[in-house]
Amino acid sequence: MKKLVISDLLKFTFLSGLSFSPDGRFLGFVVHKMDEEENKYLSNIWLYNVENGKTFQLTSFGQESSFIWLDDEMILFSEIRDEKDKKRRENGEIFTVFYKINVNGGEAQKAFEVPFFVRKIEKLDDDSFVLLVTYDKKMPDFSKMDENEKRETLKRIKEEEDYEVLDEIPFWFNGSGFTNKKRARLYLFNVKEKSFTPITDELTNVGHFNVDEGKKKILFVSNRYENKMEIRSDLYVYDIGNKKLEKLTHEEPFRYTYAYFLEDSIIFAGSNMKNFGINENPKFYLLNPDTKEVKLLTPDFDLSVWNSVGTDCRFGSNKLAKVDGKFLYFITTEWNSSYLNRIDKNGKIERLTKKGGSIDGFDVKDGKIYFVGLKDYKLQEIYNHEEKQITTFNEWVIKERKISKPERFTFLADDGTELEGWIIKPVDFDENKKYPAILDIHGGPKTVYGEVFFHEMQVWANEGYVVMFSNPRGSDGRGNKFADIRGKYGTIDYEDLMKFVDEALKRYPFIDENRLGVTGGSYGGFMTNWIIGHTNRFKAAVSQRSIANWISKFGTTDIGYYFVEDQQSATPWNDFEKLWWHSPMKYADKVKTPTLFIHSDEDYRCWLPEGIQMFTSLKYFGVDARLVIFKGENHELSRGGKPKHRMRRLKEITDWFNKYLK
Repeated sequence: MKKLVISDLLKFTFLSGLSFSPDGRFLGFVVHKMDEEENKYLSNIWLYNVENGKTFQLTSFGQESSFIWLDDEMILFSEIRDEKDKKRRENGEIFTVFYKINVNGGEAQKAFEVPFFVRKIEKLDDDSFVLLVTYDKKMPDFSKMDENEKRETLKRIKEEEDYEVLDEIPFWFNGSGFTNKKRARLYLFNVKEKSFTPITDELTNVGHFNVDEGKKKILFVSNRYENKMEIRSDLYVYDIGNKKLEKLTHEEPFRYTYAYFLEDSIIFAGSNMKNFGINENPKFYLLNPDTKEVKLLTPDFDLSVWNSVGTDCRFGSNKLAKVDGKFLYFITTEWNSSYLNRIDKNGKIERLTKKGGSIDGFDVKDGKIYFVGLKDYKLQEIYNHEEKQITTFNEWVIKERKISKPERFTFLADDGTELEGWIIKPVDFDENKKYPAILDIHGGPKTVYGEVFFHEMQVWANEGYVVMFSNPRGSDGRGNKFADIRGKYGTIDYEDLMKFVDEALKRYPFIDENRLGVTGGSYGGFMTNWIIGHTNRFKAAVSQRSIANWISKFGTTDIGYYFVEDQQSATPWNDFEKLWWHSPMKYADKVKTPTLFIHSDEDYRCWLPEGIQMFTSLKYFGVDARLVIFKGENHELSRGGKPKHRMRRLKEITDWFNKYLK
């Protein structure tokens, strides 16, 4: 078997978007592959025939990242295929073109076009659809213009490209760029009439919508704001026939995670954020549409209702939840794994999967379940309800590459709290040797590490490193109290991580305590910056998309103004000193550790100045430091960045550790 190397990333297959055909005979999904030469991802629709167990590719243009079913045999997807359409897009015209293709083969046919960037589409009938689009008040409707008007309008728009006029916060968003006065807006679209009927107004941002089984009503979660977005949301139902919009919000403020029609009721998940702030785990509620009575179904439920198990081996989007029959199916994160569950109108919850690992996406039809998972330390594959693997897209990795699986152990924090951590031994491990080690810290902080495939960790294990990782307090999967470190960043979480390192050194004498490295991204980048200012035990550090200064983060990043206040229990005006105390930059004069900083210039979550401040501080005090800036990338560089950029990032990190730890 060969060693796994950085470039093996290019050969991995990523799966997403599982969706049953209406009759349940086919399961559609999207296969994503990397194209090194073009430095991009290729996404194509594949089908699994549930009846005969055969899997086959349906599209081949490489742009089909999502789709819906029009009927039992016809699929609808968006793409730019025509050369004239490509030219229009290059010139700045805004539109989305939809194609349809039959599952039995043949060429895709152009179905229709809409003058918006469409985020999500759902069919009502043969002529009607619900659209969730990116609406920009400043942009005109190109569909109503002749060619001369288009040219003049595009010319005026191009002349404005050098300017950004901002009058609200947030004014930009990671992965979306400048978002001032842009909203996710709901429309009804009639194909024959080419008509667009807005359901929401110009200032309402829709985060989630669901259509009832009879295609008569639309349920959606939204947030209307002007000048400043507050962390709250509303619940609405829209009667399509009567064109009537009704507000169902039951508590102010409340943050609705999602909402679905369930038989004659509405089931939703959400939180009032009173006890644990913006990261408080949702509970499930049942709403009677007639009486507006709301019943709390799960008073003792204390888990997140999404998958927060981290990995660098995913791509594409998946369902958070779905109603099938009498149940809402949903994902939970519990300790270090995620599981599929279902809940009924009485609040009874059943866990449907048993194996640990990660449920990355799923679909269910008449009780029949399929999911994309990271199981048995393999990369993504599709599994059925019995957790039996039915695809082999990434099987070659296990068969052809050297893999070292994590070894879990538990230990106690100073106050007696049980904590968990793992080490990955180097491949070709020799118990008589001493090995350097890398402490890898997850982001969030409300996410988790688990026993799932992590490319960067396997690369380092193949490079001869022990890899150490843990879920300190602040992590997800163990309820609100465990995850709640508001106002405590750099205290109990730091202590937990140092206790974990101490425990690993005690249990595994082959780890060389004089050759320790530390790295992490986002919250993990904050913690890396914090660690090097509070201990010299690490001989090299790599700080990725980090936070150096909570005061500057408050005023510059997309979520800063509300995240900092909530998580640090302070603002620059009511407790400037507290924000500075929790800022790693305050302790930069104590740093001796050679540190590499990695940032992306379009990362608006942990903006580039955070890395620049810490880098400048270390250089000022004579510490060996290096800053690598990735242009055109954002906060998702390690997970969804361009293929060449992802490889360069991992090479920079590995080379830095090799320089100081070998």
